[in-house]
Amino acid sequence: MGTEATTQRRTGHRPVRRMAGVVVVAALCLVAAPGTAGATPTNPSDEQIGAARQQQDTAAQQVGALSAELATAQAEVDAARARSAIALDTFQAEQAEYEVAQAAADAAAATADDAAAELATARTAIAAFARQSYQQGSTSPTLEALTTADGPAQMLERAALLEAAGAHQGDVVVEVSAAEERARTAETAAHATLAEAATLKQEAEDALAAAGELEAGARAQASGLAARQATLEQELAQAQQALLGLEGARAAAEQYAAQQVTAERAAAAERAAAERATAERATAERTPAPTRSLVSAPQSGTSAGTGDSSAVETAISAARRHLGTIYSWGGGSLNGPSMGWGVDAGIVGFDCSGLTRYAYAQAGISIPRNSRAQYAALPKVSRSELQRGDLVFWATNTNSPATIHHVAIYLGGGQILEAPQSGSVLRVTSMRWSGFIGGTRPTA
Repeated sequence: MGTEATTQRRTGHRPVRRMAGVVVVAALCLVAAPGTAGATPTNPSDEQIGAARQQQDTAAQQVGALSAELATAQAEVDAARARSAIALDTFQAEQAEYEVAQAAADAAAATADDAAAELATARTAIAAFARQSYQQGSTSPTLEALTTADGPAQMLERAALLEAAGAHQGDVVVEVSAAEERARTAETAAHATLAEAATLKQEAEDALAAAGELEAGARAQASGLAARQATLEQELAQAQQALLGLEGARAAAEQYAAQQVTAERAAAAERAAAERATAERATAERTPAPTRSLVSAPQSGTSAGTGDSSAVETAISAARRHLGTIYSWGGGSLNGPSMGWGVDAGIVGFDCSGLTRYAYAQAGISIPRNSRAQYAALPKVSRSELQRGDLVFWATNTNSPATIHHVAIYLGGGQILEAPQSGSVLRVTSMRWSGFIGGTRPTA
């Protein structure tokens, strides 16, 4: 993840050097053509140039002194991004567990509703029996006691007092007792499952919040690092420009003076030649001027002369269609780019594992959502066994799959296709072996 920032740091001074060349050339152009009219260039003093050189050296020393600090800070940013990716991976796994638990809780609640309905039906039946007994003059206090029992056990105890009422009465009592027991069991199971789902949901939300804090911190750290680097490099560029401007002005003044001397010498030589010619014409005989034949040089010319499994290709083609799509933290579904989570809520795109899952879904191959689960679930391949279409993984500790934080699609030839990190887009880039923990083969 630090490759781009490191490259930028190493090449950050090139614009300064190009600017330096422009300053020198512009200064020299002031006197490039002898005889050009204009004011005499101002020649800076040694003190001015010395002060500008000291200012440039001081700025360069500050940039140099900051190099080690910048390297350490960049490593901290990279580590923070890895921790953020691992935390997001944890959230995605816990979110999947919550969704399974919520489905089970919904099923348990439905079972409880069915059991309650059965109990209501059974109680209606016993109430009808009680009304019939009353109408026939056969009610008794024991029957009333039965209908007001607190539970199955008490009802069974009271039911023994009603044996004289006949077999039908006993069947109704048993049915009510069983219905109450089923309703109580179903309700208990529903409460337990809902509680488990609520716990998993809270764990997932906590994981998302933690991941969001890590990602926001990494982004802030990266932004601060870039700002410090840009400020110092701007100061260095300004100091270099000031020095080169003065040096260019001195060079222009010195060149102007040299041109003046040359012009004076040329004028003197012309005058001397004219005087000699006049004297020669007066004392020597006129002779025909020799002729010269002009021979045109032959022109030469040159003419410029004028160079795998279907599932794998389907998955790679699906991923390639989204090259340039913005990275979205937690984004990507089976159907394509989707809204991200946390700090990227509202941004439609892919994260690393969202991209690989989507790509292989288009080839009819189902793989887990998060990168650690993808690594755990799929057949492993070593570095020497990597083939086009394999998934490649990176970890902060290459001996611990629990620290996996990134996954990409291996294209072969040392190339990968990836959703790299926040602020970037889907791209094809060179394979990075630092932090590589292994590969998997979804098509195996």
